[in-house]
Amino acid sequence: MSLSPEYDRLFIDKQSPDVYQSMSAVAGAVTATAEAAGLDRLLVELVNIRVSQLNGCGFCLDLHVRRAVKNGETPQRLAVLPAWRDVDLFSATEQAALALAETLTTLPDHHARERERVRARKALTADQFSAVSWLAITMNAFNRISIISGHPVRPRPA
Repeated sequence: MSLSPEYDRLFIDKQSPDVYQSMSAVAGAVTATAEAAGLDRLLVELVNIRVSQLNGCGFCLDLHVRRAVKNGETPQRLAVLPAWRDVDLFSATEQAALALAETLTTLPDHHARERERVRARKALTADQFSAVSWLAITMNAFNRISIISGHPVRPRPA
């Protein structure tokens, strides 16, 4: 007998709250590290959104797009974020951060990883490189938590 998807969901964050609290503590430390490295909140949210786009995590996209808008991100930049390489709307620091985040998410072949690592090291300080790396790693983990749990995205009024 198969259960309907509604009853088959298991929110692993609720099932193992101590582990989820530890993940949340890591996320807080990563956010503090990004701030200490001089990365502004919009760049942090752009990284979170781009990683979530690549992973197809609707729940995290909904959350981080709202946070980005709340912090002043423009609809135009959000709309073209998947094409960030082809538009002139993102700073060199943002481009380096997005490239690094994409590389850590997709893990391309060695030569592509090295090319993006070198690019990022030229545009980001050591602290910024480390912070962006941790942002992408942490966002990837949260995407997987939400995807396997089937966290729903609820409609909101416009």
